[in-house]
Amino acid sequence: MEKKLLSGNEATAWGAYEAGVHFAASYPGTPSTEILETVAQFEEVDAQWSPNEKVAFEVALGAAVGGARAMVSMKHVGLNVAADPLFSSSYTGINGGFVIISCDDPGLHSSQNEQDNRRYGKFAKIPVIEPSDSQEAYEFIQRAFDISEQFDTPVLFRMTTRISHTKTVVNVRGERREVPIRPYKKDIQ
Repeated sequence: MEKKLLSGNEATAWGAYEAGVHFAASYPGTPSTEILETVAQFEEVDAQWSPNEKVAFEVALGAAVGGARAMVSMKHVGLNVAADPLFSSSYTGINGGFVIISCDDPGLHSSQNEQDNRRYGKFAKIPVIEPSDSQEAYEFIQRAFDISEQFDTPVLFRMTTRISHTKTVVNVRGERREVPIRPYKKDIQ
């Protein structure tokens, strides 16, 4: 174990890398921007910016359906833009692990409104995981991928501005778990 001083966003990216994420997409917007900026530094991860949150969601979902561990990150209002594919993905299955990271902004630090995206988890009938510090963000994102694959469902990973930007000491293993890309099987059912 190595101790690192990481923000919640950086810890999320480190945890996803160590969980074996293959693909990451995002549309930039505070408080979520640093997640993709950090995960893009790892050569093993194909990371890309998208023209909007819906495109980012659909590209990451496509990677997951194709069998890769994938994630998408956005600020809370971005999930409104991506709501259509969110609801569809909740009942179609995902194959590879798929984690949707929503960074909510209570207190309107950098946003036009407040909303609680845990409600999307309830409406879409998908699990919601919510870390309370950087260490939990690092650990819980890894568990989110496992849950997603075990139950063939997307997982909503809800952060807030304070968790996203506050730096705390995180015990990092520093070793990537290599997760093979699952074969795609056409399933009309």
